[in-house]
Amino acid sequence: QVQLVESGGGLVQAGGSLRVSCGASGRTSSILIMGWFRQAPGKEREFVAAINWRGGNTGYADSVKGRFTISRDNANNTVLLQMNSLKPEDTAVYYCAGAARFDGEYDYWGQGTQVTVSS
Repeated sequence: QVQLVESGGGLVQAGGSLRVSCGASGRTSSILIMGWFRQAPGKEREFVAAINWRGGNTGYADSVKGRFTISRDNANNTVLLQMNSLKPEDTAVYYCAGAARFDGEYDYWGQGTQVTVSS
């Protein structure tokens, strides 16, 4: 089993930056992909970004491309999401997730961290 814990959320003004991080523990050798998702009030959870845990390839939702950067620190089992040029519509609970397969499904989830962008 893998445990994921997010940190770094908070309140920021529009145009500002914030970095959220996710620490993984447990059977981390099973992780192939790490991703970030978000869920705004009244909306479904949506994909934000993902990174191949071993190769480092990344992918982003169109809504965050060019503003957000996902990175990994394998030595510390940590994945980071640097968020720049934040917009009020980025306000959501951000969840870290880990996948043990390459089929698009995520097996492990963190508890989430709130990111609020004020206008």
